[in-house]
Amino acid sequence: MARPSRIDLSHVCTWITRTAVERPDDLASALTERLGCSPARARALLKQLVALGWLDATRQGRRLRHTPGRLRQVVMRYPLAGLDEDLPWSRDFAPWFALPRHVREMAQHAFTELLNNAIDHSGGQSVTVSMRQTPAHLQLLVCDDGRGLFDKVREAFGIEDPAMAMLELAKGRLTSDPARHTGRGLYFTSRLADVFDLHANAVAFQHREWDPMSWKAGRAVRPQGSAIYLAIALDTQRTLDEVMRSASLDGTGYGIDRTRLPLRLIQREDAGLESRAQARRVAARLTEFRRAELDFAGIERIGQGFADELFRVFGRQTPGLALEVHNASPQVRAMIDLARAA
Repeated sequence: MARPSRIDLSHVCTWITRTAVERPDDLASALTERLGCSPARARALLKQLVALGWLDATRQGRRLRHTPGRLRQVVMRYPLAGLDEDLPWSRDFAPWFALPRHVREMAQHAFTELLNNAIDHSGGQSVTVSMRQTPAHLQLLVCDDGRGLFDKVREAFGIEDPAMAMLELAKGRLTSDPARHTGRGLYFTSRLADVFDLHANAVAFQHREWDPMSWKAGRAVRPQGSAIYLAIALDTQRTLDEVMRSASLDGTGYGIDRTRLPLRLIQREDAGLESRAQARRVAARLTEFRRAELDFAGIERIGQGFADELFRVFGRQTPGLALEVHNASPQVRAMIDLARAA
């Protein structure tokens, strides 16, 4: 077998964690077989991986025993046809990571929800899943080669603007297949993570747990299909149960009773929130909730027509829905007060 002159370390890191678990006592031989390199080159590579934190090494007599280090990663590619989302987690990913219990529960929920979305909605042929553990975070990336999330939303709901589609997704309860899904998966998965990035159809949006402005536009890196990246801090105090209860009015149930709308998503430099049509699009589906928290962070002003349609016309039509205003500038607050007073 021809011996490679150069070994791609980044590629080795995608499978070294699993191989170290399966063959801890003869990892050098495993590398020699897989890479087609000399035993000396395999031993040198192991030293490099130990130094970088991908492996730990302990001496047992004259032998070195290697186990996964503080850095771990598994990357797998699956055909979507006939795929069940639970088996990749339990068979190919979970056994190779050392996670706090509450992080593992959140990771399993996010993993299976995102993989199921690719199976049921992408219309693609394959999906690639990468999970990496660092000393501080668990990182998950799910990429499919399908039609792209925003194209699916456009076809199902007639929403042409990706920003408006993202606003609908941020509300929750949006699904193109209500017989099989409730629109909870992406909604709660984004709230499990400290960092959440969604790329599809040449656009991108990001959610940061610590950012009061919530969803905002990002820099797209995915022209085809959908790619979702998330990171969860290993020392997070959040739990899966806490996040799943967070959308209920009193924090004790699991329903999505309230929603928060980051209105900055649909404002552009050349098009502010002015029209009644914009207000009607914001109000769409809000009757499915009992409370709507309208977040005006990053918005300096709104038009009279927008405020009147949303807070007077729609507000009078839905007396059972509480419309709460958050992060409003003085000008925005004044225009809302004027509409409500009328």
